[in-house]
Amino acid sequence: MGLMTGAEKHGPAATSTLDVLWVLYDRVLRVAPGRMDDLERDRFLLSKGHGPMAYYAVLAAKGFVPADWLPGFGSYDSPLGHHPDRVLVPGAEIGSGSLGHGLPIAVGTALGLRARRRFDPAVWVLIGDAELDEGSNHEAIAYAGPAGLDRLHTVVIDNSSASHALPGGIATRFEAAGWSAETVDGRNHEALYAAFTAPHPGRPRVVVARVEPKNA
Repeated sequence: MGLMTGAEKHGPAATSTLDVLWVLYDRVLRVAPGRMDDLERDRFLLSKGHGPMAYYAVLAAKGFVPADWLPGFGSYDSPLGHHPDRVLVPGAEIGSGSLGHGLPIAVGTALGLRARRRFDPAVWVLIGDAELDEGSNHEAIAYAGPAGLDRLHTVVIDNSSASHALPGGIATRFEAAGWSAETVDGRNHEALYAAFTAPHPGRPRVVVARVEPKNA
């Protein structure tokens, strides 16, 4: 990430996601640069798109994008914009922008895979705690639990930046809608891996990854 020197880096937003992204791409997700057209691949959707430096760094480390793209982050002619563009960034499943879209898209993706009787691919979406202020996420949470979307996995980065949230209440919100939920230290790789791979039959899964407060 130190190679990226463009303006508007949103450093705290990026660094808050680094450990989660690394554990997912290194140990959990069944994706690879040569598998992006494989219908049986896992899907990872980055909804928390502000400051995607960590995302680009992990994609480069795993061979999705050339490492020599990194120093040009955010420049006029760079494919690595301030929000990922799925047309320009190999490995990106969606283009991010306005917060609150990723979880509803993930719900639709999980539904689409189930309708096509593709029960093996997992759908993962990474969101920020502030995104839970958006009503679109409330609707997605409320729907996914009763729908039994057990191939849907959400990771919430909790860096205490939500405007309308009770401290420690994120997991409870999902559990009330029928999700399997767990809160872990967002810097502890073993805790993250254990939470990401815990069984949750018949229910979608959310892992709340707590990290240091954004403005600390």
